Amino acid sequence: MASPLVIPTRLAQCVRGFVAGYPARCISTASTMNMCSKDGFRKEQDSFGELDVPNNKYYGAQTVRSTLNFPIGGPDERMPRPVIKAFGVLKKAAAEVNKEFGLDPKIADAISQAADEVISGKLYDEGHFPLVIWQTGSGTQSNMNTNEVIANRAIEILGGVLGSKSPVHPNDHVNKSQSSNDTYPTAMHIAVAVEIHQTLLPGLRKLRAALDDKAQEFKDIIKIGRTHTQDATPLTLGQEFSGYVQQLDFGMARVEACLPRVYLLAAGGTAVGTGLNTRVGFAEKIAAKVSELTGLPFKTAPNKFEALAAHDAMVEVAGALNVVACSVMKIANDLRFLASGPRCGLGELSLPENEPGSSIMPGKLQQPYASFMAFVDKRMTYAIMPAMKDVSLMLVTALNPHIGYDKAATIAKTAHKEGTTLKAAALKLGYLTEEEFDRWVRPEDMLGPK
Repeated sequence: MASPLVIPTRLAQCVRGFVAGYPARCISTASTMNMCSKDGFRKEQDSFGELDVPNNKYYGAQTVRSTLNFPIGGPDERMPRPVIKAFGVLKKAAAEVNKEFGLDPKIADAISQAADEVISGKLYDEGHFPLVIWQTGSGTQSNMNTNEVIANRAIEILGGVLGSKSPVHPNDHVNKSQSSNDTYPTAMHIAVAVEIHQTLLPGLRKLRAALDDKAQEFKDIIKIGRTHTQDATPLTLGQEFSGYVQQLDFGMARVEACLPRVYLLAAGGTAVGTGLNTRVGFAEKIAAKVSELTGLPFKTAPNKFEALAAHDAMVEVAGALNVVACSVMKIANDLRFLASGPRCGLGELSLPENEPGSSIMPGKLQQPYASFMAFVDKRMTYAIMPAMKDVSLMLVTALNPHIGYDKAATIAKTAHKEGTTLKAAALKLGYLTEEEFDRWVRPEDMLGPK
């Protein structure tokens, strides 16, 4: 049974925009010059019959038929660039391994050269991969889209006629020893692993470094803490930011912990996991070649039936990404809360002004809602806080070891009810002397265990 098509949401959203209408690629041979008009069409055939294919596109009949069978989704739902590039890596690896097993070197090399153009993103940008993510369960259409594009480009390289399937056939040569049921899971794993290493982890490391810089910058600034938005005992702003740094450390560790399963490739399982129509050693060679092309430690999956029928590794990664997203949202909301104001909010942090203001309220300061803008901006500063010894009631916690919880609570409640300071309430109640209060209630001594 074909495995379901699963595309991690965040990966599916990483590419936007559909570029079409690029100039035709003219074929050098005189016999094919008539089909070079970018406005013209050529006939290509699949098992259902002939279809018109734009002359300026390398895809073929099966790709066109997919656009007819699945007229849903829009440009924003086009198959993501990382997945298509991963298909290019896989097809190049397959061509090189198949050459070892006897595929005509001229055909294999032409396929490899065409696959390089897929890997570079060039053919994606030129609109040769128009399919959206809505397809059959195994992703057959995108696999065949890739096969057709690479086959026709390889035919062009070899001086043949586009759509002729000669001397390069999309199934017999580009898809040799493969099935959509093992290529699509393989492409997903390659794409996710590459994106994690090239985009996600570098971005998180940059964010982590920026937050750590602020933690060091703010290490000596003592402020009031809060629990459930209510006043609590003091801490330093640097300690507060150190919590954000740790969240990101844990988030990166969670993502990295998923990678050993992501590195396991389904390639070589073909239709149902048995490896029908492959050669002994093909699966291992494919994984080694993909590893060589990407610089990542891919291996062949130990059980191809699991690799084809389940996508647990993708679910695992999605879970780790969800935690990272929650962490970033939590940090962003904290900063927005601390920067509320400027006069009727907390106003502890001063975030950079980078928008002109409200459309109706003149001079209103706007906060950067894209969280990275606030995190990495060196202009984020700390605003002056009121004197905590005169304002915060929760400093009374320092008195617990000396006079007990009940008396300390009475001091806090009296001060709040009468609108006085803790010190004034404590002295009025006669629970301690002024010298004792000044010695015991010191925010700088309340920042850690004693």
